[in-house]
Amino acid sequence: MSVAPAEVERPETAQEAVPDTPWVTIVWNDPVNLMSYVTYVFQKVFGYAKAKAEKLMLDVHHKGRAVVSSGTREEMEHHAEILHGYGLWATVSHDR
Repeated sequence: MSVAPAEVERPETAQEAVPDTPWVTIVWNDPVNLMSYVTYVFQKVFGYAKAKAEKLMLDVHHKGRAVVSSGTREEMEHHAEILHGYGLWATVSHDR
């Protein structure tokens, strides 16, 4: 005897599954580190070309902050920890 498969209805929910939005690492301005040092750190940690590292450093200096990397939460937390090791003020946030 063969039985036809039953159709299973999925309940509709108010929240749809949303893919994890990217996370970002933000470096904040501080009165301690030299601009040349911040540029050096961005080049060393992220492998950025000098021009890109300087642009990000200037954003930190003039705008008070700059997004220096984006990816998974775990990656961004790791980047923030590395930046803390260099004495920079870095936080992790959802990219909106």
